[in-house]
Amino acid sequence: MWARPKYMKKKRILVAPLNWGLGHATRCIPIINALLAHGFLPVIASDGDALLLLKKEFPNLSTIELPSYNVTYAKNGRFFKWKLLKDSPRILKIIKAERKAIKAIIENNAISGIISDNRLGVYNKKVPSVIITHQLNVLSGSTTWFSTKINDEFIKKFNVCWIPDCEGDMNLSGKLGHADTFDIPTKYMGPLSRFESKPLSIVHDVLVLLSGPEPQRTLLEEKLLATFKDYNGKVVVVKGIVEKEQVIQVMGTMTVYNFMTSALLEKTINESALIISRSGYTTLMDLAKLNKKAFFIPTPGQFEQEYLAKRFTELELIPSCQQDEFTLDKLAAVNDFKGLKCTGIKTDFKDLFSLFEGE
Repeated sequence: MWARPKYMKKKRILVAPLNWGLGHATRCIPIINALLAHGFLPVIASDGDALLLLKKEFPNLSTIELPSYNVTYAKNGRFFKWKLLKDSPRILKIIKAERKAIKAIIENNAISGIISDNRLGVYNKKVPSVIITHQLNVLSGSTTWFSTKINDEFIKKFNVCWIPDCEGDMNLSGKLGHADTFDIPTKYMGPLSRFESKPLSIVHDVLVLLSGPEPQRTLLEEKLLATFKDYNGKVVVVKGIVEKEQVIQVMGTMTVYNFMTSALLEKTINESALIISRSGYTTLMDLAKLNKKAFFIPTPGQFEQEYLAKRFTELELIPSCQQDEFTLDKLAAVNDFKGLKCTGIKTDFKDLFSLFEGE
């Protein structure tokens, strides 16, 4: 009798990160690896740079393109919230289009479960649907109560919420990822990072990591390239622009990459004395895993990043400043801060993936 090949028995799990900067995609890398290790077959669904990055990381996995949110920021940070409000009708249409696309994807690809990283329309009642988010409270200034309520309405469509943080007082997300009550079951999965700390010799004085939607990514790139133009130390700049081919430019003591693969970026971070970056949550998790000194420049007007930068500066862990205030002199403060460290915390993927084990 013909035996069914083992690979045909593997349950296919759709992994769908939001394309809003690269953080949602990169923190899905350890999840995809864990799915493979536990006998599942991940199917990747996203759009734009997030999808391109995951295609490079997992060239042998199936990928599906989802409708794009096409998120851009206001050039002036003061108008960040109002631009998002203005864009909200279009985003709601995209979420609706996502739901329609997911229905067809499940039917055509034999999907047994869904892991959505902040894609609010990627769920379906026919299969267990998980949402990953570190934002149970969505900060938006005076309208935080409203943005949080809207977020709750979307999240409760899922079966469970996985929070990439620790439950107790020693956590990374603060009030973002810790709410008194919540409508669906939540599981704190511990911080997620695709990187490992390695005892490598320091080669670079400064590593600049750029990311996030335009035009703010470019504005910070231009400012930092000009600032470090005459810097005496060795600087590596990663633009965070994922393209088909890697491009490397040498500009004096600066080496500028359009993007790095995970392996090269892990090596470069381990070999760098100081990291300058946005205060995005995925970056926080990476720096904590690698026990690195850093300096944060939050995206202007983005309440989440401004909150996290302020929180870790007040905790005397990482200094920060506003984008228009940054100068090389600000880096002198780094020596007075402890840096991030988060060791010994293991994610129980077997427990998390048990949701998908039923028939």
